[in-house]
Amino acid sequence: MKKPLLLLVLATLLIACGDSNKKSAADADYEITTYYLIRHAEKDRSDPNDRNPYLMETGEARAQRWADYFKEIDLDAVYSTNYNRTIQTATPTAEWHELEVQIYDAGSLYDRAFQFATKGKKVLVVGHSNTTPTFVNTILGEEKYEWMHDKDNASLYVVTLKDSVPTVEIQIVD
Repeated sequence: MKKPLLLLVLATLLIACGDSNKKSAADADYEITTYYLIRHAEKDRSDPNDRNPYLMETGEARAQRWADYFKEIDLDAVYSTNYNRTIQTATPTAEWHELEVQIYDAGSLYDRAFQFATKGKKVLVVGHSNTTPTFVNTILGEEKYEWMHDKDNASLYVVTLKDSVPTVEIQIVD
């Protein structure tokens, strides 16, 4: 009588261990996606009618500081809107990581194609005072962040998605 009971206990333990191993493997299946969202660096404001200005010298210096900041982060992609100031802000970081600056449409933030292309990756997204917080809000699915102040070129939103659950950290990088 002891043998069948011992076999039953052993079988139960093996099944339990097998299930826990499967659970661990399933837990390892989640993907972490991290978005680093910034606004373009300081733009040239000398011509108020110029809707597509380039960066000022201070903006070029900030773009280089962003590149220095992101050197230690293994980025998989760099996205920018199709404006001179955002492309100039993104380019030093993209060049450091040997990546192309990919253009995204600010009118269709965080659509399915973008989500699919960036899933499980670390991605820099360069936008504007209105599109950067709007992008974060779209990922979160709620209106949490207001537009950035027009002179705020130093805020960094870090949005991490683990199992599709977003968390946000805001840093000032100056």
